[in-house]
Amino acid sequence: MTHFTKRIWSERLGNNNRRPNEIRSEYDRDLSRLIHSSAFRRLQSKTQVLGLGESDFYRTRLTHSMEVAQIGAGILSQLNKRYESGKTVESEFLPEQSLIQAICLAHDIGHPPFGHGGEVALNYCMRAHGGFEGNGQTLRILTRLDKYTESNGLDPTRRLILGVLKYPVSYSEAVNENIYGQSQADSREWLFKSSQYKPPKCYFDSETDIVGFALSPFDGKDTALLKSFSETKGPGKHKKTEYKALDTTIMDLADEVSYSLHDLEDAISLRMIDRNMWMEHFSDKAHLFEDCHCSSFDLTVDVVADKLFGKSYLRKECIGTLVHLMITSVTLQVQHQNFKCGVLRYKVALPKEVNALRKAIFKLVEDKVIRHENVQLLEFKGQKLIVELFNVLANDPERFLPSQTRSTYIKEAEKGDDQKMRVISDYVSGMTDDYATRLYEKIFVPRKGSIFDRL
Repeated sequence: MTHFTKRIWSERLGNNNRRPNEIRSEYDRDLSRLIHSSAFRRLQSKTQVLGLGESDFYRTRLTHSMEVAQIGAGILSQLNKRYESGKTVESEFLPEQSLIQAICLAHDIGHPPFGHGGEVALNYCMRAHGGFEGNGQTLRILTRLDKYTESNGLDPTRRLILGVLKYPVSYSEAVNENIYGQSQADSREWLFKSSQYKPPKCYFDSETDIVGFALSPFDGKDTALLKSFSETKGPGKHKKTEYKALDTTIMDLADEVSYSLHDLEDAISLRMIDRNMWMEHFSDKAHLFEDCHCSSFDLTVDVVADKLFGKSYLRKECIGTLVHLMITSVTLQVQHQNFKCGVLRYKVALPKEVNALRKAIFKLVEDKVIRHENVQLLEFKGQKLIVELFNVLANDPERFLPSQTRSTYIKEAEKGDDQKMRVISDYVSGMTDDYATRLYEKIFVPRKGSIFDRL
């Protein structure tokens, strides 16, 4: 199988030279730049599932990302133990710890305010100008928008770019515009069905050159296979890629474990899920726990219920036990035998029994929390707010945009409509929930706002 030198993976697009006496690896530098970035800090004021301000206890995008990084590090430690360095073929393709932590911490920095409601709203607003998708915005922030360098964002290494590239296909290749509904012809433009404007999973066409840099070490056949689409079910779907790089699968699994179990913990604390709901949900699926029994896990559905809905320290212990089960169960699998490079050939995965349990837990969270009418109403409120903010800014950008953003807008406007609208999208998507709310009130609420307000 083809592999490449560490130097190739640690290359950057820019000319960011190492400082004198620098002892950190290139991936240590990636991690440091990310932690100190403004985009990362803003995650503390962006919604995870439950709305900000509901309580100091519930998770935000920032605390979620930190937990994903911890789980990702645990997965990598388990893989390093299972596939001992120098003794197995697989071990030479595993990433460094600092790299996988950077990928995990970065995975949500492109998400706009108000969760998926904000994402759908921005895709609606940008539907004629290249669309909007949170993962695509993550790539854009890392490589273009952050202020660490003049024009290369954080100037991440090639392997970090590859690691956050969850869907290696452009918007124009993935989008199925036939699923987009008819927009409102009156002032209620924000009144549309969220399901009709969910974005395709993609990167933006504006980042094609950056993706080309990330994929340049692979030969044409590996690149074509990586970008190939999985089968779509039904006509009302966007196209979606099937494969990811090894590092991306580690991050993706860490994310899945985190939102399945930690969102469950939040939901129980908020009393959105109780013991009766748990037992009813698992009434015909109790065997999923027994199917996972091993030397480190012997809990049953009843014992888990006693712990989750008992004293708080028992709940924390139980969540930790379930996370431990999933971390220690991970293995490497060949995702397609035709991949030549091991960074693409292998993926991390859970055994089918453990993954079935994870999916069942998440299904309960999805049914009782994510799809709860109160959560959906908050998501819709965010959708409305983002559409109206975007429309005000897009209607007269040189009047309302902040001075630095306005200068960028004027410069990009010379390149065409898509580029200038992307500047507005960048500005709105970078807002925190609180900033967007205060700006909305300043614009639309008569008794709110002053020339002396600092947003």
